[in-house]
Amino acid sequence: MSDQQPVFSIEKIYVKDLSLEIPNAPQVFMTNEAPQLEVQLTQGVQALEGALYEVTLTITVTAKAGEKTMFLVEAAQAGIFQIRNVPENDVDPILGMVCPNVLFPYARETISDTVNRAGFPPVLLAPVNFEGLYQQRLAQQQQQQGPKIEIAH
Repeated sequence: MSDQQPVFSIEKIYVKDLSLEIPNAPQVFMTNEAPQLEVQLTQGVQALEGALYEVTLTITVTAKAGEKTMFLVEAAQAGIFQIRNVPENDVDPILGMVCPNVLFPYARETISDTVNRAGFPPVLLAPVNFEGLYQQRLAQQQQQQGPKIEIAH
């Protein structure tokens, strides 16, 4: 095997940050009202030394019954990934699509387990299309840069 083979490896997966709030406990446990869930998802990438990158997938779930917040849980699931001997223009899609796909099942389990331990039924997050989100983000960046105007002399 040559040293120029493309390398993608998972070095470490960990919970970077985890928070849970139940602002209206214990009264919130006295209601039978089904909560409305709001899910927010953000991604972050940090280049580390060498060919290592830290990718963080942060998921925030807010459950409300009417105007009252039942619970708010936020988990930042992170991973250290090694990406080596990959063409430069392929690194960003790997960081934006492949890495979050690896992290999502861990984040989903962390959220579900935390909510369950808080005394609520587990929250099962629906799968996320990270490829679609990545394409959307690219399109937004292109729009923000505006069309390229060429002036003929």
